[in-house]
Amino acid sequence: QVQLVESGGGLVQAGGSLRLSCAASGRTFSPYAMGWFRQAPGKEREFVARILWRGSITAYADSVKGRFTISRDNAKNTVYLQMNSLKPEDTAVYYCAAVESARWTAITANYDYWGPGTQVTVSS
Repeated sequence: QVQLVESGGGLVQAGGSLRLSCAASGRTFSPYAMGWFRQAPGKEREFVARILWRGSITAYADSVKGRFTISRDNAKNTVYLQMNSLKPEDTAVYYCAAVESARWTAITANYDYWGPGTQVTVSS
């Protein structure tokens, strides 16, 4: 079984930055891709960014493009989300997820493993 644990969330003022981390542990970890998702109160969970585990391909939601950057350190089994120029509408619980099969996808249901989430709150 694979466990994912997010960290780095917190309270930040609008325009500020945060860096989220997601550490994977458990059996040999070699996903096809990793993703970040978020869920605001009363809203559905939505895609934020994804990255191939072995490769340099990334993809972003339009709402975060140019402000957020996803990266990974394969040696540490860790994926990161650098969030700059944060806005109040970025407030949400942020989740990392992993997909094992060869699916380059932004669809929540296609991801096999999820972390418990970390709260990000952006004040105006």
